[in-house]
This record gives sequence, structure tokens and C-alpha cells, in this order.
Amino acid sequence: MNFISGAGALIGPILAVFVGAALVSLSLTPLIRRFVVRHEIVDLPDERRVNTVPMPRAGGLAIAAAFLAVSSLFLLLNQGLAIVAVPVPTNELAGLLLGGAAAAALGALDDFLDLRARWQLGSQVALAVFAVATGIVIDFINNPFEFGPDLIRFGGVFAAGFTIFWIVGMINSINFIDGLDGLSSGISLIASVTLGLISLSTQVNQPFVGILCFALAGSLLGFLRWNLHPATIFTGTAGVQFVGYTLAVLSVLGTAKVAVALLVLGVPIIDTFWIIVRRVSQGRSPFSADRKHIHHRLLDLGLSHRQTVFVIYGICIVLALLALLLSGVEQLYAFLGIFLAFGLVLFIPTRGAIGRPEELEADTYRSDSSDRRRPS
Repeated sequence: MNFISGAGALIGPILAVFVGAALVSLSLTPLIRRFVVRHEIVDLPDERRVNTVPMPRAGGLAIAAAFLAVSSLFLLLNQGLAIVAVPVPTNELAGLLLGGAAAAALGALDDFLDLRARWQLGSQVALAVFAVATGIVIDFINNPFEFGPDLIRFGGVFAAGFTIFWIVGMINSINFIDGLDGLSSGISLIASVTLGLISLSTQVNQPFVGILCFALAGSLLGFLRWNLHPATIFTGTAGVQFVGYTLAVLSVLGTAKVAVALLVLGVPIIDTFWIIVRRVSQGRSPFSADRKHIHHRLLDLGLSHRQTVFVIYGICIVLALLALLLSGVEQLYAFLGIFLAFGLVLFIPTRGAIGRPEELEADTYRSDSSDRRRPS
């Protein structure tokens, strides 16, 4: 990967938004925690959750506030200082910022009222439709194969439908992997940095989008201080919806970076796919809760809470490096390889025809303070 010629001059602005967002998020999270505890916005222990004490949620509001505040301030300063060109139309920026604020607000409503899954899905579709209405549409992707045109173009209804599917799918991928302290926020941090770096490459050449990616990364890093095991607050639906929506839109703004996002977010995306396949094959709702995700499998193998999280971080970092170093069909092969590997881990061992050891059963989880998280 080669960086654009002016990348060195952008180090200062990138560090400014990254550190600024991290400090805002770091400072806001304890304040939000006190507020949600006072109003009893917590995950209570029950038969389907693994946390044994009430845990504050909606901490993702700090991530959202930090990103929106720092990004908006950068936009204002950039108008006067002309730090970097802004090739993104105003309506699409509104789709990013206003849509992100709406995602956090609707998620916070769920954190407060504990809405049914159908209402959550409806809000996600509404957010995706809003993004499309503001002009955020995947109208082409790079052709990963060595034959045919360089670009695969979409149009009309298909482009809009694909974008809606992409945004809703991204939100749910972040939601499904949000099962251990610091897991979804750490994965999203890795993805944000990767998207930021790829935006500074000659292949994409979208430095403005790169700066926004680093603002999101800083927001996640500041929150992660309070969310790593043992967490003192969860991201909640507010954080899941905001981060999922924002990552999805940032991967579309300017030049679509769908292939890169697919690879770097391969863990939550593929985990979500196989979990849905397994649930549907068993005649259950794809949104029903269980303990069959990749992080549960790793816990079953004997890894501790923190070890499991860092193993998945390691996998995501490897995928991020592949996304940065590979291109075209190589990225596709890497994604398919991870896809099949996850299928073996997540799907085949759950089939009734295979005698699996007792330690893979969900009811063997120890209900202790190291696993304080509700399953998705």
C-alpha cells in the first residue's frame, strides 16, 4: 500500500482529532455512567444473561458525543483553514452526522425501554433509508477478479437496496459480537484505524474520510478505558447502533471501501452470518439469544475472558494487515478462507449428528464476575 503524497502533512490533524475525541470520550463516560446508574438503566441478571450484577449500559453515548463533537469542530475549522479538501457533498455529511446522532438516540431509547427486536430492526432500517435518502449509496465496487471491467457498477433500486442491507447488516454484526467486555469496541477501533489508513492510500485517496475514521477511532479508544474487562459500563444499544451505522457509512463515503470493510470486520460479519444460519436451520428466530458465538467457543476451550478478547483482537489485526497489503482477488480469497474456517468452528460442532464434548455445552459456563455480559 502506498500513501498519497500529502499524507505526512495530515499527521497533525489526524493526531488532533484522534487525541481530542479520545479525551472527550474518556471524560464523558464516567458522567454517563453516573447518570444511567441513577436512572437504573442497567442490564439486570436473568436466566439468559451472564452478568451476575447489574451493569450500566448506554455508554456508547460517550462514543457518539465525542465523534460528533470533534468531527463537527474539525469541519468548522477546515472551512477557514482549508486543511484538507472536502469532496463529500453536504447532504452526505448530514447523512453521516445526523444519522449517527439518530442512531445513538434510538439506541438509547432501547437501552431505557428495552424494546423488542422487531422495533430495533425497524429503527435500523429507518436509519439506512435515511442514509440513502441523503445520497449515501454504494453505486459501484472494485472488481476483485482479474477479468472484466475494473468496476462493478450498481444503479437504481439495487444500489439503494444493497446500501440498506449493508448498513443494517453492519449494525447487527457489531451487535452480535458485543458479548464480552471491550470486544465490539476494540474490534471497531481496529476497523476504524484500518479504514483511516486505507483512505490515505493512493488507491482510495480520500484523506478527509480518513480523518473522520481516526476521530471515530479516538472516540472508541477513550471509551475502551472503561469498557475493557472488568468493564464498568457497557456500550448498550446506543453504542452498537451508532458505531455500526458510522462504520458502514464511512466505508461508503467518497470511494466505496466495502471489500476492505468486509475483510477487516470479517470476525463479526462472518460470526453473524453463521449464527443466523444455525438459528434459522433450527427453526428459531435469527434474533433469538444464545451462547454459540465465536467468543463463547473460545471460552469453552478454556480461555479466560480477557484472553478470549485479545485472541479475537489478534485475528482482527491480522485481517486488517491483509486488507492493507492485499488487493483484488487476494482479499476475496482471504475473506472466503476466514468464512469457511468460522463455519467449521461455529456451525458444524452444533449439529446433532456429531458427538461433541460436554465442555462445549452452553450450560457449562461458569456464572462468575469474569463473564458479566448479556449474550446477543
